[in-house]
This record gives sequence, structure tokens and C-alpha cells, in this order.
Amino acid sequence: MNVLIIENEKPAAEKLQRLLKSIDPVISVVGVLESVEHSVNWLLKNDAPDLILMDIQLDDGICFEIFESVKISTPIIFTTAYDKYAIKAFKVNSVDYLLKPITKESLASAIEKLKTLFPAHIVSNEKINHVSEQLGAQHKSRFFVKIGEHCKSIMTDEIACFYIIERSTFFITSSGKCYDVDYSLEQLEKLIDPCQFFRINRHTIINMSAITDIISLSTNRLKIKIANEEKVGELFVSREKAASFKKWLDR
Repeated sequence: MNVLIIENEKPAAEKLQRLLKSIDPVISVVGVLESVEHSVNWLLKNDAPDLILMDIQLDDGICFEIFESVKISTPIIFTTAYDKYAIKAFKVNSVDYLLKPITKESLASAIEKLKTLFPAHIVSNEKINHVSEQLGAQHKSRFFVKIGEHCKSIMTDEIACFYIIERSTFFITSSGKCYDVDYSLEQLEKLIDPCQFFRINRHTIINMSAITDIISLSTNRLKIKIANEEKVGELFVSREKAASFKKWLDR
């Protein structure tokens, strides 16, 4: 399990790392961050961890400001000295709300709760890591698809976008052909090149090379045009993704 710690007090962060190792030596701490700014930058540039341990008061503000800049689907265990934010915390993926001083027993209980509530989340990340290792490459270069009784391999570069319809995942190629795939968008984000593909909203991942036009409807409202878009419907960048999408385009 990969864990990100967001905690501005160094002794508290070090204690959390010790407790995690004593609970499960396999747990890997992928980062320790002290501020809202550093947390946003890290989350935009790195793969989502399996769990975030998050304090409320950070060096440059309240942790809830992070959610205003980046969408977080990762389960969160809040570790804080303040109980007044509990209700707000449980609106943003909170698994548990632990008051300091954190004990091994309370943290272990929260992690067990995570495994009970989000077993698919943990398994899927482990599966993706295994798939990546098996591929022997940083990013997936092709997708195997079935067409009736026939099968074929589609190069990732040929895919214009991945999208969800009725809980199923599909992709459309630059030539306008559509295929279904056995991956969620969260899994695909870990397999494909983030320099080439961007998740513009909850339902769509777009290939930069497929974009034919970007229409600014307002400061935080963008419409994306691609060839054969009538097959997937109108494409909009969510308000939450607008800022990071502009940065992605400006690399």
C-alpha cells in the first residue's frame, strides 16, 4: 500500500511513518508534504496513492483548500488536533478522523476500516502495478480488443479519447471506430502517458493529438472539439480540471 502523508509538524510526520511501518512493513510512504501548495503540486504530478494521511492545519492554510485545486478520489484518514472539522472532512473521501496524539491502535483500526470499505481500490492499484511490471515499459503502447469472434491490437497513439457510458469504458480511435475495454478510467490514468493524455472530467480522458479546437466559454469552462465527436457527445473540461488542463497544455 502506498501512503502519502500531508502533515506540517515534522515530529508528527515521523511518528506516523513509524506507526505505519509497525502496523505493516509492506506499507510504503511515497511522500511527506507540509503545505497546501506542495500537496497540490505533488498530486498533479504523481500517481494517486492508495491512502492519504492528512492533517487539517498546514503551513499555508487549511487542507480543504487542496480540494479546490485538484480532484482527489483517494481515501483519506484525517490526523488532527481539531475536532471541529469532522463533518466537513467526511464530505471529502474520509475513512476516519483521528485526533492527536495518534496511537498505533487507532491508526491500525482506521487502516482496517479502509481495507473493508475500499477493497477494490487497494486491489486495483496492486493490479495496475503488476500489469505495468509485466509490460516492462513505463506506458501502455497498445490495447487488445475483441470484435465479435475476431481480435485485434490498437496502438495507444491511435486512440482519440477514452470515455464512460453506463459504467462501461470505451475508446474511440482517430478514424472514428469505437471499442470497449476492461479498464476503469482510474486504471487507464496509470497505464497511459500523462504527457499525451489528460482526464478532462469524470467521464473522459482525451488525447492531446486528437484535439482540433478548444473553445473558452468562461474563465473555468472549456469545450473540447475532436474529430468524430458526435459518437461520444460534447466534451467539456470540468471546472475543477480547468487550471491543471491549461498547465498540461502549456508544458
